[in-house]
Parts: sequence; structure tokens; C-alpha cells
Amino acid sequence: MIAHIIVDVPVSRTNRPFDYRVPAWLSPLIQVGSRVVVPFGPRKLQGYVVGISENTEHGVDEDRLKDVEQVMDDTPPLTAELLKMSEWMSGQYLCPWVTAVQAMLPAVLKGKAQKWLTASDQLDERICANSGLLWELLRKRQLPLAEVEKQFPDEYMLIPGWIHSGLITTEYQVKDRITKKQQSFVKCLLSPEQMMEVLGSLSARADQMRRVLELFLQHPADSFSIQTMRDEFGVNRSALKSMEAKGWVAIEQVEVYRDPYANRRFVERKKPAFTLRQQEVLAPIIRSIQESSYASFLLHGVTGSGKTEVYLEAIEHTLAKGREAIFLVPEISLTPQMVERFKERFGADVAVLHSALSQGERYDEWRKIIRKQVKVVVGARSAIFAPFQNVGLIVIDEEHESSYKQEETPRYHAREVALWRAKENGAVLLMGSATPALETYALATRGRYTLLEMPDRVGHRPMPQVHVVDMREELHAENRSMFSRLLHEMIADRLKKQEQMVIFLNRRGFSTFVMCRSCGYTLNCIHCDISLTYHKSNHTARCHYCGYTIAQPAHCPECQSEHIRFFGTGTQKVEAELAKLFPGIRVIRMDVDTTSRKGSHEELLSKFRQGQGDVLLGTQMIAKGLDFPRVTLAGIIAADTSLHLPDFRAAEKTFQLLTQVGGRAGRHELEGDVVIQTYTPEHYSIIHATRHDYPAFYQDEMLQRRRTGYPPYYRLVLITFSHEDVPVVIRGAHVLGDFLRQRVASTTILLGPVASPIARVKDRFRFQIMLKYRDEPNVTELLTQATAAFEEWNKQQKVLMTIDVDPYVLL
Repeated sequence: MIAHIIVDVPVSRTNRPFDYRVPAWLSPLIQVGSRVVVPFGPRKLQGYVVGISENTEHGVDEDRLKDVEQVMDDTPPLTAELLKMSEWMSGQYLCPWVTAVQAMLPAVLKGKAQKWLTASDQLDERICANSGLLWELLRKRQLPLAEVEKQFPDEYMLIPGWIHSGLITTEYQVKDRITKKQQSFVKCLLSPEQMMEVLGSLSARADQMRRVLELFLQHPADSFSIQTMRDEFGVNRSALKSMEAKGWVAIEQVEVYRDPYANRRFVERKKPAFTLRQQEVLAPIIRSIQESSYASFLLHGVTGSGKTEVYLEAIEHTLAKGREAIFLVPEISLTPQMVERFKERFGADVAVLHSALSQGERYDEWRKIIRKQVKVVVGARSAIFAPFQNVGLIVIDEEHESSYKQEETPRYHAREVALWRAKENGAVLLMGSATPALETYALATRGRYTLLEMPDRVGHRPMPQVHVVDMREELHAENRSMFSRLLHEMIADRLKKQEQMVIFLNRRGFSTFVMCRSCGYTLNCIHCDISLTYHKSNHTARCHYCGYTIAQPAHCPECQSEHIRFFGTGTQKVEAELAKLFPGIRVIRMDVDTTSRKGSHEELLSKFRQGQGDVLLGTQMIAKGLDFPRVTLAGIIAADTSLHLPDFRAAEKTFQLLTQVGGRAGRHELEGDVVIQTYTPEHYSIIHATRHDYPAFYQDEMLQRRRTGYPPYYRLVLITFSHEDVPVVIRGAHVLGDFLRQRVASTTILLGPVASPIARVKDRFRFQIMLKYRDEPNVTELLTQATAAFEEWNKQQKVLMTIDVDPYVLL
């Protein structure tokens, strides 16, 4: 038997499967999708089985092949579909195949791990009679594989057969922690008659033993955890150990899942009556689910139009059809509120995957999926790789969000991967947003996706009234506060009415930058070409790219002046200003600094929902997905911040942000107001956001994109180079640029090489090349050739090159 294996060497010349011989003793265990250990040159590396056959694929004599040394999993962590998808991703995003595979696995399966053998419940004294290894396992329950190999070399080759027959299982210890959580349970070995006999013979002092036996008489088939025995019945471990020694009970290690929602109670919520518009958009979606055929929909619905109920109903129909569903939300929208709605509707059928979970919790949720114990996955970007085998529906909520694009290799977009997966499975892809990405909406208007519209809020509630304040006029009126007179009045009004507010700022920290008023010196990071951000909580200035931090300076480092000041507006500064202007106001601040501790995100939102705060103040994480009945005012400070970035999507991001933040107000019975503070009220993105007019914004922005040659009229590829020395990085950029310039089609535009907008990050200088092209089928092949040529030149230089297909960040 021959296994075709991709090895963990992510360079272009090893970006193909290698043939290995499978020893007969490993053949019961090896499958397509298995992780294996193989010799590769002088090293032993992890690899992934992408195919199994009886013959070699590359004409190599089988006797010359090396053997697979170890199979790392009882059940392969990768399905055939995921392997096929990883190969497609490798070609689509120009990354090594093995890198695409690793993106699909939980972190626990990628780290350096020690393999352990564990005895299963089937193992007993009779089976162990002729095996020293099995006897040792029965006695100790668990042994590290490395120790087994040394102590029982003659039995080592029998292990795969025992695993295959279910006598033993394997698991991994990462950083001295077993990745599976174990708990001790007590099981009674006596019949009811024997228990009665023992109870009659117990002395009066054996009170704890008596309690245990009486408990098992009432529940003869049950087992109880040692923790339950101790906490609820007052029985200590020593009493249980004594009973185990007498052969009355058995103490077993049982695997339990780490459940981040174990202490939460979810009550099934009554399904609301659907509006006529919800019924209309659901009809074609449900029809496609029933037909088990591929279909893609863009659900364009204003904030508060009831899109989430449409998603839930579509998932319910998918499960009724016996298929599985993946629900993607942006990381910042994966609020406890959203999880709650899914748990209330689908209970234990839901697994949740997001970055706030510990590695162990993520691993346990992933194992529920691969063991087919759940049917719905709710998660951020990487949840698109859930190892389901019968996907019937993929939902992408807030599909315009940039967090669906991965900024490290492989630089995939979850929307494109979802599209591939839906086609492969004959599934339905449902994308929803109040402000769809321009590219998505353009494809929907051309018929690539079916466009479904929900232009009204549920119950015909009015959209909030939007007020635009020109901050230039505030300055002329001598108002130097960060709050306009209108916003000040509205905050005072809401405090009087005991209603709640959301105030949004597209910044973090106390001030944007630190500058000397005497000489104009700006405090910059010594490792990156970017200004430091002042943080009042610990009086430091910090770089948000590399983490470099210094204490707040008392004097200007350049001219020693004392007039060094903090400019700009940050969340801490807004909080301080609110406290000064409105004594006693209760502000709940949510930004990167206040939500870094696990569980803090949920804690802060719960406090606000329970009315313990008047104002929810924050950055992007409060912009969407939140639904609070008493919020009647949304204030947006410095609306222009994202408008003046060197990014062709700046106007689009501004429109989306203003629309989404404004959508937090007046979602229930109370009507809402939105105050947008800006220095450029005449900009079309702000004008259209005030009118909730996406189609008009779409038309204006499409004219800009056509004129400047950006998506959706052109596709982009961004190639970035970095090195510690400027001459070396420039030379590397020109080597690749010259190669491409001689070979690209005449219709392809090649820009650069030029210095990146942020020319230095972490002491590495950065240059970039951009390709703009339309309908060029050979671009991927050309870039593959260019990468191979560049690697040949780069053997000594060590220039780091990254290729980003359809980039979202151009900095």
C-alpha cells in the first residue's frame, strides 16, 4: 500500500504529495485525511495523507520508498471534502498546500504534541492475559507512547491493531496538558442483593460507605462524579478508595467536554410570527433547501428588518432535511446575544467556535463536530472549515465585514471558500447585510446571486432620524468640546428620560498621537513608521502594530520642552469628558483594553442590558449585532476617521460603519435618533448614510471605482516584500517586478515597486507591487512561475514575500 503525503515544509519546491510505503502493521489505521509522521531528508516531519493507492504515482520503484513511521489519529481529522478544498485554496490563494490544510485544524493538532495511549472500557484481565503492555495499560489506564516504545518494543507493532479493534485509544498531551478533559466517576459493581448484604454488615462508623451504597440502591444503573459525591453527599475520596479496594465500586476516568456555556440555562424561545416580507424572502430559500441543490442568495435588509429570524428558519428547514448548517458572523458580532438565540432554538445541536474560547474549549467543540454530535456550527471566519460531511446551508451574516478576510497565509476570504463549499455540497449559500460589499451587490445585480430585499423594519417601525452636525460650524461657534451642542442636548434628554445611548468612536486609547507644541516633534515607534498611541490607564504610549511601549514623557525628547500634549480623541478621553459634563453618568466602555480579559465582553454587555449603564461607549465592537430595547440615541464622534485612509474602500467602509452604528438606535417601541459629527458633511458616503440610501451610495461609489480602476471592475493582487535592509528589499521587489513586467498581458496594469504606505513594521522595510487585471485566466499560473523564480534568487537574501489575492488591507 502506498500513501501520498504532503509534508510540513511550506515552500514551492515541496508543494506536492510524496509517496511513502505503508507497513502492514499500520494499514488498519491509515486513511485519507490522517496525520502521519514520516522521514523527510534527515528529519522526521508531520504530514497529511491526501491519497492511498496500490502503486506509486511518480514512477518510483516501491522498494526505494521510505516507510510511514506513525499514524497520529484514530479518526482522521480531515474529511475528503476538506482535503479537496485545501488543494483548491492552495491554487486560488497561491499558498503551499500544507498551509491551507493547517488552517483547517484546531491549534491543538498543529502544536508539538506527545502521544498517549489510553485503555478503553473493553479492556479486561482476560484480554490482557498474554500482553505485558495491555496489563500495564489496564493498571495505569494511560501511558506515553514514547515510553511504550522503549519498554515494550516487541509489542509496539501490535498497537494499530488494538486501536482499530477499540481496545485502546490515543490522545495528545500539549505543553504538559492532556487536551481531553478527564473526570473521575464512581460506578457500583454490586447487585442490589449484594448491596443489601454489605449494608447489613457495615459498622456504625462507616457512615460515608453506607451513604454511597444507599445512593446506588436508589440509582443502580447510574454513575456519579467524585466531585458530586463530595459536594452533594459529603463522601470523601478516601472512603471511595476503600470501597474500590474491597471490590464494591470502580473509579473510572471519563472524558467530559469543556463547555464554555455549561453554567448557562437556555430556555426555548417561542417562534415569532413572520412578516409578509420575511415569508416572501424565505420561500425561494426553503425551496432550494428542499431540492438539495446549489443556490446562492444575497439578503439585503435594513438594520432591524428581521434577517436573523430568516436565518434561523432556514437552518431549521436544513436540519429537518437531515443536513448540517454553518453560520458565520464577524468576530466582533459574535456576541453572547447571538449565541443565546441559537442555543435557545437548537439547544445541544449547536457548537460555537470563536477566539474568546480557550484552546481546550475550541478543541472540544471541534471534536463534537467531527463526532457528528452537533448539526449547527456558529462561529467566526475559520468556522467555514467545520468538518461536517453533509453541509446543506451556509449563512454569512454581515457579509461585507472585512474580518472575513484572513490577513495571514493562507489569505483566504471566507465568502469565497463558502461559495466553493456550497457548490461542492449542493448546498444553499445565504449572505445577508444592511450594507453589502460592493462586489457582492454588483454580482447580485448581474444575476450571479439571487437578490432578496427587506427594505423595512419589523412592524414598520421607523428608521432612526439622522442629524448631521458640521463640526467646523461648532468651532466657529466657540464650541471646542468633542460633543456638538446637539449631541450634548440629546445626551441630557436621554438621561432625563432614563433611556440608553450608544456612542461610537473609531479609535482606541486616550489620544491618537503625542506631539510637542514647541517644535512639532511627534512620538513615533522606533520599530515602525507609525505614531504611538497614548493610553491613560497606565500612562504609556504604545505602538498598535508591534507592541512597543514607553512611559509617558514629561519633556519633548527633541527640544526638552514641557509643552508635549496628547492630540486626537480616544475612548478613555471621551469617557472622561462625559463624566465631566454629566456628573453621575454611568459609562460602560468597550474597547480592546477593557475586553482583553476572557468573559469581559459578555460581562460588559450584560451590565448594559440590565440597565447598569446609561452609555455604551466603544469602538468597532459595538457597531453591529447588538439589540437593546432602551437604546434611543446613537452618537458618532469623528465620523470622518475612516474616510481619509489611503484605501480605495474608505468611502464604502465609512458608509457601512455609519449605517450599522445608526442601526443600534430605535429598534423596538421607542423611536431613535442618530447624531453624526463630521468635518466633511458634503461627502456622498455621509449624505447617503443619513438617508439610509444604499442604492444611491452604490451608484456613486461604482462611478468612482470605474474611474480609478478598482474592484469590482478590476481584480487586485498585492505583493509585499520586507527585509531589514532597504537596498535588499528594493532589489528583491525589482527582481519580481521585472519578471512579471516581461510576461503580463497587455491589459494587465502593473504598479510599482514602491514603498508600502507604512514603510517599516517591526524593523523590517516594506515595498509592494500591485497587479490590476480583468478576465486574465493565466494570472495564477504566472504568479506561481514568478514565485519559483523569486525563490531561486532569494536563497541567500532572505527577503520575505507575501502574495495577497483580492486584498482588503493595502497598508
